[in-house]
Parts: sequence; C-alpha cells; structure tokens
Amino acid sequence: MSVESSTTGKASLIAAVAAAIGASLCCIGPLVLLALGIGGTWISNLTALEPYRPIFIGITLLFLGLAFHKLYIAPRQCAPGDACAIPATLRNQRLIFWIVSIVLLAVLTFPYYGTAFFE
Repeated sequence: MSVESSTTGKASLIAAVAAAIGASLCCIGPLVLLALGIGGTWISNLTALEPYRPIFIGITLLFLGLAFHKLYIAPRQCAPGDACAIPATLRNQRLIFWIVSIVLLAVLTFPYYGTAFFE
C-alpha cells in the first residue's frame, strides 16, 4: 500500500467520524451541555440540525464503506520495505477501523436509546 492509499484510508475514517458527529450533534449536544452544568430553556433550540441528520448518516456510512473497501477488498500494493508491507500495520488499521465503527454506531443510534437517560 502506498503512502497515498494509506492517507486515503485515514481520511475516510476521519471523514466518517466527522459526519457521525454532525449526525448526532442535535441529540448529543444538549446532553453534553447539561452534563457540563449549562442549562436553560434555550437548550431545546439546539435541534436545528435534525432535518440534516439523514444526510450526515448517509455520509458517515459512505466513508465507513470506503474505509472497509480499502482495508478488506482493494488489493494492497506495497513495495518491499514500506510500512504497509508489515502485517502488523494492516492488523492495527483493521482494529482501529472496527473500534471507530463501534463508536460511530453508538453515536448514530443515540437518539433511539438516549431517551432512557432522561426518564
């Protein structure tokens, strides 16, 4: 795997994280503010991004799909001596991918289980 391919895989994971944060900002944002002690009725107005949630979810899934493709499906093109030629590098990248995927799944599904924190 060349440096460009490695950078593309990292960029896909970072973009997926950013999109997931955008998708859940309307739901997790008020909870974080309340946890920090910031309250008030104005917190209920933080749902302005809710209509864009499906778009952010789609972007998140797209970038996770691109990262999965790079890690599992696309043929690896490594020159001997490159960092990608070391088997531990691929294992670490796949481990990070699955950790990020689990965290993103938790963030994306927060609106469905988050109500249990408020009852």
